[in-house]
Amino acid sequence: MPTPRESGTLRKLPVTVWPTAQQVARTQRRGRYIPESTAHPAKMLPAIAAHAITAFTTPGDLVADPMCGIGTTLVEAVHQERDAIGVEYEQRWVDVAQANLALAAQSGATGTAHVLHGDARHTLTRLAGAYTARVGLLVTSPPYGASLHGQTAASGGVQKRDYRYSHDRGNLAHRSLPTLLHGFTDILIAALPLLRPGGIVAITTRPFRHDGELIDFPSLTLDAAINAGLEPVQRCIALLAGVRDGRLVPRTSFFQLDYIRKLRAHGVPARAIAHEDVLVLRRPPMPSSPAASQRHPLSSADTSIGERVAVVAGGASEGWAA
Repeated sequence: MPTPRESGTLRKLPVTVWPTAQQVARTQRRGRYIPESTAHPAKMLPAIAAHAITAFTTPGDLVADPMCGIGTTLVEAVHQERDAIGVEYEQRWVDVAQANLALAAQSGATGTAHVLHGDARHTLTRLAGAYTARVGLLVTSPPYGASLHGQTAASGGVQKRDYRYSHDRGNLAHRSLPTLLHGFTDILIAALPLLRPGGIVAITTRPFRHDGELIDFPSLTLDAAINAGLEPVQRCIALLAGVRDGRLVPRTSFFQLDYIRKLRAHGVPARAIAHEDVLVLRRPPMPSSPAASQRHPLSSADTSIGERVAVVAGGASEGWAA
């Protein structure tokens, strides 16, 4: 059963497929990111950021990521002769991102990048004076789906580690879904003045399960971006499986498989994750400040969480992953 948004804007967007997992994530990061990078619970696949940068920018352009984590967007940008700026809420990941950028410089990357520590909702506003209408591409991903994050640690049996952010309640990763969506909308609103007219925003996202129900997070994320004043352009399918001889090669982690097995044991025919949704939007040539009266009903403050939950018919798909 399609959700309301899937029947509308999301379904109508042109779709392209990105082959972004021809190499496993470990290989993509080897020698390009410091080992401490692996501890981040929700790292963007480097090939996804690299593909977006190649597709939507040219050398010398400025790329931004307001929730940059370990700096994947920034690292891939400077390796492609672009400049970059990022904001990260947690100091731990700011330090890792800066180390990754230092490694990129040592490896011959010609772009320059900076990472700022702070809440993007406020930090981006302070950047507006210096960076007004300079950003050609914004690449980011809101936090979601902790059930599929993490790594395997074999110590006294198989254990899960590095699957959560810090315990700072100010981090949107720890807030309720409505609060997360409103916070993400505010981040995009704050970023809008930095984007040049026609500048592109690429958001990676996927559905995730909560209490056994599949939440259509891409649709809700699209609502947030539209509410911020951005125009939908394209929906990209960034593969998380390799392609060999016309067939998909799974890259599913141990804990994703374990989670799927548990769902199936309870009668939910979930499947392994095969791709990430990349929502592509742009800043309108003549942007106007979004008004509350223009906001999509699903993103209004009084909408209940129950209205935000979309259960895929028969539980046929587990969704998309980062």
